[in-house]
Amino acid sequence: MPGSSLWLLPPPTHPLHTRLNSLITSLLPTYLPQESSSSPDVVPHYFAAHVTLTSNIPPSLYGSDPQGWLERAFAIKATELAKEVYPRVRFEKVDTQDVFFRRCFIRVGFEGVRNLAGLARAVGVHDEGDSVERNGEGGVKFGGETEKWLGEWREAFGPHVSLMYGDVPISEENLEQVARVVREAGVKLAGNQGRTDGDREGEGLDGWEGGVVWLVPTDRPIAEWRPIATWTIPS
Repeated sequence: MPGSSLWLLPPPTHPLHTRLNSLITSLLPTYLPQESSSSPDVVPHYFAAHVTLTSNIPPSLYGSDPQGWLERAFAIKATELAKEVYPRVRFEKVDTQDVFFRRCFIRVGFEGVRNLAGLARAVGVHDEGDSVERNGEGGVKFGGETEKWLGEWREAFGPHVSLMYGDVPISEENLEQVARVVREAGVKLAGNQGRTDGDREGEGLDGWEGGVVWLVPTDRPIAEWRPIATWTIPS
């Protein structure tokens, strides 16, 4: 994946931090090892549970001071806008696409992360940080390139939490089984996807608010995806 990315993670103390990472690193690879492997050298791929806000951030933008850049370009503007951009992640359903990095994922409601993703794109790719402002209607107005990207992003795949990377297609039957494993891990999906007759209504967590933003050099191998700068969204 070219350049670096800005990720949104659950707060470290939130129960979903542990539940989602357990799904990625142990529960799902054990349940569907054939879907989670793409080569004999990396079986499976492990990565922190996150929503990608944007990718393709050129390393030249932050240079030798990634933490300073994240705070100056992103955190200060986000703090100024406060509730207009602070995220509210809500899970929808488990899905799959025929793309390595979207082999299996949980769709996330677009409106809950739209403004934070737009801010990430504006300052990280389009360099439109100064054009990010309140629109007077309780929302946020972005520059033209960012608004266009938000529409294309939503249409193509939108916000999501990846569960598996890989090259092997996942059948509809197996996708339902993945949804069941996800729900059994305490993650609530809209429409009760993956629910069995023995499930009790209302169990599980359907998302989180706030969280931590990571700046990650995703042009490196997946095993080296670690944050080089972080910012905790104020509670």
